[in-house]
This record gives sequence, structure tokens and C-alpha cells, in this order.
Amino acid sequence: MLELRNVSKHFSGIAAVDTVSFRALPGEVTGYLGPNGSGKSTTMKMIAGLLQTTSGRIYFEKDPIESDLTSYKQRMGYVPEEPHLYSHLSGLEYLIMVGQLRNLPQRLTSDRIDGLLHLFSLHDDRHVPISAYSKGMRQKVLLSAALLHNPSLLLLDEPFSGLDVGTGLVLRSLIRELASRGKVVLFSSHELETVERVCKHVVILHKGKVVADDSIEHLRTLMSAPTLEKIFEQLAVEQDTSAISRKIADLVGA
Repeated sequence: MLELRNVSKHFSGIAAVDTVSFRALPGEVTGYLGPNGSGKSTTMKMIAGLLQTTSGRIYFEKDPIESDLTSYKQRMGYVPEEPHLYSHLSGLEYLIMVGQLRNLPQRLTSDRIDGLLHLFSLHDDRHVPISAYSKGMRQKVLLSAALLHNPSLLLLDEPFSGLDVGTGLVLRSLIRELASRGKVVLFSSHELETVERVCKHVVILHKGKVVADDSIEHLRTLMSAPTLEKIFEQLAVEQDTSAISRKIADLVGA
């Protein structure tokens, strides 16, 4: 289980994340949602151990992650919002490097890399430099790297970015499959329809604070809203989207 207890992160005295608490349980996919600037990616970076909390603590399997950060990172896979890859390496070279950095057995790593490259349709381009890859191809490399060591916790920050429809459908099914095998999956995305199809439980963030932490089904009933999009609009969108769209259409003369 992943648990955040009153986690805050301040930058220059301003709270980007403000006393956030929630749990993500093994066996289910937890959606982590919020408008741009709400603190989602900052939270993900703290959970990934890339940023320290200003206050509060993060626990995985009942232990504070900072108590043994190296061991924790060995059990965690992370797909960041921005793909930072060594573009002079090929896809194959990058994944080999990841396996070596994680001290994975060479034969096991080689077999997994070969399988992932085939299944993500990257095998024909495995020797091509990442600098020549499309955004979707880079995303597939990131996903492969995050899965290579069979993590217990998977952090996915906008994992569908740049993926074609077919790969997107595979990833949607894969996320559910990994959760069904007992992994903890925290999934952040702007694609609310995808979140609704993949997740049973969602945490919604607004201005750094949690405004909802419940099952989608219960939120639908509680808020009399038929879809996650309507729930999100009520909880985390302060503007009248219909009015703004009409004004933009009027402005351009449409």
C-alpha cells in the first residue's frame, strides 16, 4: 500500500501541494487528477523520491520511503510527465543501461528487453538513436524502462502522451492487468474518459488540496453526476467552460 500523510511541498514559501493525504491500494488503479498547476506532478515526484516533502510523510508497505530510499526505488517504476532520455543512445542501449543501473541479471534483462521491444513495436528500430524517435516511441521506451524490473509500485504521470490509438488500448488493458496482479498503480492523466475506464478510485486535487478521495461510482451518486468529467468540472474547474467557448467562437467570428 502507498500512503501519503499530510504531505506538503512549498516553493519560495508558496504551497504547491498542501497537506495531501490519501492511500493507493494493491489490486486497484488509483486515478490522481487535477487541473494544470494543481500539484499532481509535484506529488508524483515526491512519491518517486525525486523531491523531498516540506512536511508530512510518504509510506510504502507501512515504511517511510526515506528510511531506505534505495530499496524503495528498487520496488518502484516511474513514467514521468516529461520524457528525459539519453537521446544519443538507441532504444536498446537505453534499456540495457537501465537494467545495468538496477543490477538486474543479464540474461533476464536481455530476455525482457527483447520481449518489450517486440510487444511495443520498437524492435525494428532498436538500434536507431532515440533522438530520431517520435514522441510516442519515446513514451514506449519510458514504459519499458519502468516495467523492466517488475516493480511493486507503478507511478504513471500522463503515460498516454503521444501514443497511437492501438498502443493506447494496449496500455489501458496493461494497467488493469498489472493492478489485478497485486501491484499498486497510481495513474495521473488529463484524459478523463480513460481514467474512468481504468480506475475504480480517484483522488482529485485542486490548488494543491484534495477535494475528493472516493470511488468513481460513489462520487457519481453523491454528486448526481453521470460521468467523471462532470464530477471533475464541479470539483476542480472554477470557470464556466460553455460560456468561455461561446466567447471564443464569437471573438473569431465562427
